[in-house]
Amino acid sequence: MNPDLFVTGTDTGVGKTLLSALLVAALSRKYWKPIQTGACEGTDRQAVIRWAAITADDAYPETYLFDPPVSPHLAAEQQGIVIDLQRIRRPASVDPMVIEGAGGVFVPINESAFMLDLMRRLEAPVIIACRTALGTINHTLLTLSAIRQAKLTLRGVVMIGRENQENRLAIERYGDVPVIGWIPRLDKIDRHILQSVFENRFDKNAFL
Repeated sequence: MNPDLFVTGTDTGVGKTLLSALLVAALSRKYWKPIQTGACEGTDRQAVIRWAAITADDAYPETYLFDPPVSPHLAAEQQGIVIDLQRIRRPASVDPMVIEGAGGVFVPINESAFMLDLMRRLEAPVIIACRTALGTINHTLLTLSAIRQAKLTLRGVVMIGRENQENRLAIERYGDVPVIGWIPRLDKIDRHILQSVFENRFDKNAFL
């Protein structure tokens, strides 16, 4: 079984990096984000290093790094290159890692490939980060459907934001998927807080 975890989201800005940092801190894993856009505003790698209190050696460099905060296919086009999935290879490490995607599963990577195709290539079990707010049921069910059609291993869903029990129950019922964690609104983010959230708000059996 692939020991890695791939964190995807229902859309951009949902909290994938926060969830990735939490898993890195709680499970003592390495971190890797193969494709990063919006680097002009700082990278998710830098955020995970800071939040999870890990060293730069525990967070592998991006394969593709772009400054514009736009979709990967467009960021690459603006720099006159094409993202080649064959170039994206898992870092040579025996340590399990948390891999973070860019945007949602149907974010374009190039003219013919989506983030979902990168997920297929890496074959890591998937965790979906979703919001707790209005609209999350539709977005989460669509993401679940895409992952299942791609025949990827699905580990579960993590909800991020103010607690919403009704939306949690709806996702579990209509998505036939476990919600394995919840990250509340955090006034401060550091390694200790992330580990505490994991201990108190996550189903640790989902990570055995």
